[in-house]
Amino acid sequence: MRTLKFIDMTLRQAGAMRGRELSFKEKLEVARSLDRLKADTIELAPISGGRADQLANRTIASMAATRISAAVEIAEGNVEETWESVKTARKPKLNILAPVSTVQMEYACHKKAPAMLELIEKTVAKARFYSEHVEFSAVDATRAETDFLYNALNTAIAAGADKITVCDTAGVMLPDEFGAFVAGIRENVPGLADIELYVQISDGIGMALACAAAAVREGAAGVKCTVLGEGYPSMEALAHFVQVKGSDLDITTQMRVTEMSRVAGQLAKILNPMPQEESIFSNVSLDDSAGICLDGNDEISEVIRAVRQLGYDLSEEDNARVYEAFRRVAAKKHFVGIKELDAIVASSAMQVPSTYKIQNYVINSGNVITATANILLEKDGENLRGVGIGDGPIDAAFQAIEQIIGHHYELDDFQIQTVTEGRDAMGSALVKLRAGGRVYSGTGISTDIIGASIRAYLSALNKIVYEEA
Repeated sequence: MRTLKFIDMTLRQAGAMRGRELSFKEKLEVARSLDRLKADTIELAPISGGRADQLANRTIASMAATRISAAVEIAEGNVEETWESVKTARKPKLNILAPVSTVQMEYACHKKAPAMLELIEKTVAKARFYSEHVEFSAVDATRAETDFLYNALNTAIAAGADKITVCDTAGVMLPDEFGAFVAGIRENVPGLADIELYVQISDGIGMALACAAAAVREGAAGVKCTVLGEGYPSMEALAHFVQVKGSDLDITTQMRVTEMSRVAGQLAKILNPMPQEESIFSNVSLDDSAGICLDGNDEISEVIRAVRQLGYDLSEEDNARVYEAFRRVAAKKHFVGIKELDAIVASSAMQVPSTYKIQNYVINSGNVITATANILLEKDGENLRGVGIGDGPIDAAFQAIEQIIGHHYELDDFQIQTVTEGRDAMGSALVKLRAGGRVYSGTGISTDIIGASIRAYLSALNKIVYEEA
């Protein structure tokens, strides 16, 4: 029994399907969901040359266990640039997109058939120089001259392509026609005996899934799909096909089929926000996120600009400390994002004497009582006690501290995360307070996340007190 491969194009086709570019966070969430589903390949859209696209690709490549395929439009020829954006993936692949119909060759590449074959050979060979795995996608293959299509596929294989995709871009074939089309390719392209053949079928007349089934019957190893369909076979429909006809066709899938409906529902909320509503991630644009996704090649000016985007206004001395800490982190990571940069600023900038120190605290919380906090702080040798009531234990603790200091500061941001694993994991908290138009951040670490949060609040508070003294 062979495993039918699901190659997901959601991220590659999202712009065309949505009529807008996905934000940086939306792309990461889609990639994480597909990774959990164990799709065979996650395809990324061609990069436009902007730094934002490269950083988005690099981030997805570094976090996903699934194979990452980066598309390269042959007319653009940006093979090296695209490879640099995904080379850190566990299983990177380059996918060369080349038009093979007469109309599309002349429109997209301004080339006749002989020149197009030379371009295919040159581009695939260059991609193979960088990547062990190279896919060649024959765009508009069903409307190509048959002999030229066979020559193009043979040329790509000879140049180093180890996977071939044929595309019915118009999506107007019937299942028996597409099955015969695939059979003709397998018969006339000898190199396909040793490599995988995929199909990409547009759903122009609602026959995409049926055509995919015909292609699988003729030996196609993989089908390109998207999570929600919309112009292509949906991943869920394709999985259902394998469940129903898998034993008859001797095929199976590695996808986590039981999780597919739930994940599809989650992604529908991201990809299809309700009318008059913004996407749940719309507050973070791709350009804004790109400004706070840094790597080891960034100079101090870019790092400090990102720090200012987060709301900090630091001295030159603190800027230097932040940059040195950033370089240490960037040497060990592929990129430094907003959370890492926040933590760097909190831990390395504006280090001041501790005006307020924690002595002890008692927290009472449960699902049948109101959360209360009793906190004892020390200031200049004097013990100060405060009691707070809040919506949860951390809110109560912050209320108790405000009672002690007699002042309320705007809580600009609050984050908690684990530092280590296991039942005795260390927790890290980040608190950002706003005072006088400036943002002051503090961090705290403890096996008790409430204690970590209190320490983080006091860390930020001590910076405010020091500045106001």
